[in-house]
Amino acid sequence: MALQIMKLQVVVNTTTTVGPDSAKFFYVTTVDTAAGATLTINTDDFFDDTGAVATALPELAVDNSYTQVFINGVPQMDGISVYTAGAAGTGSLAITVPVDGEAILADSPIVLKVVNYVPVSESTVET
Repeated sequence: MALQIMKLQVVVNTTTTVGPDSAKFFYVTTVDTAAGATLTINTDDFFDDTGAVATALPELAVDNSYTQVFINGVPQMDGISVYTAGAAGTGSLAITVPVDGEAILADSPIVLKVVNYVPVSESTVET
């Protein structure tokens, strides 16, 4: 008999679904933030969809997530804010008002939206 390669014959069917896992956090400013200044909102300054004080800002999945910041209901450009995930004392959102921009006025609502995409795969193997 001639030499031959021996191998398993396997059929694998994989189904992958990707669903967003999103969270929203809310804050209302208490003072004006002038042009050139930075407004830092700590985790426990935010409240969540239920009205409860936020206990942690979610970690961001690498290459599979994003944040959005809204001031007075208007989405803001990415370059003005810095998001730091974590619990009270660690997590925060820092918004720097451009030097030539308009101030953020007191009583302005700020909404932070955090979206992580969660891929789930299920495979079945037939031999």
